[in-house]
Amino acid sequence: MLAAYDPTWPDRFREVAAEIRAATGEDWSIEHIGSTAVPDLAAKPIIDLAVRVNQLTDVDRRATDLARIGFLAIAAGPTTHRVRVRMAGGQRTHIAHFFPAPQWEHCNQRLFRDWLLTHPADRDRYEQVKRVVAAATDGGREYTARKTVFVQEIVNQARDTLGLPHVDVWDK
Repeated sequence: MLAAYDPTWPDRFREVAAEIRAATGEDWSIEHIGSTAVPDLAAKPIIDLAVRVNQLTDVDRRATDLARIGFLAIAAGPTTHRVRVRMAGGQRTHIAHFFPAPQWEHCNQRLFRDWLLTHPADRDRYEQVKRVVAAATDGGREYTARKTVFVQEIVNQARDTLGLPHVDVWDK
């Protein structure tokens, strides 16, 4: 399930971000998030993207364009933003998280990524947590849920540093 860091992941992110912009005709801000955005971190080889939209209805308005390039809505997703997933061979290859403008600057996914990029000891701790959880689960929602305690700890630290209140990172 976990793969060693692949230096092609940033290129794969840039390619899919360009595809989204071309398909939608929107000049959305798109950033690489998730474990594949953190050099030297083992990860499930799924490219996560954070997409800044003015409002969530922008995603709904572009649903057909996104579906045309393989990004489909998921049945049970987060309550705070929209998520669309691209699959290949029955496996997720990309997850696009769409955040409305007011949430963008302090969205947990971006804060978590930025913390791991600047705190190598926490990046290494996170990899250890992921390896333990991966060995104990067969992935999916259970894998994500069991990592949440660590993710919550790091997001709380990041939010403390910025003077922001703590929020629950589990938004399913």
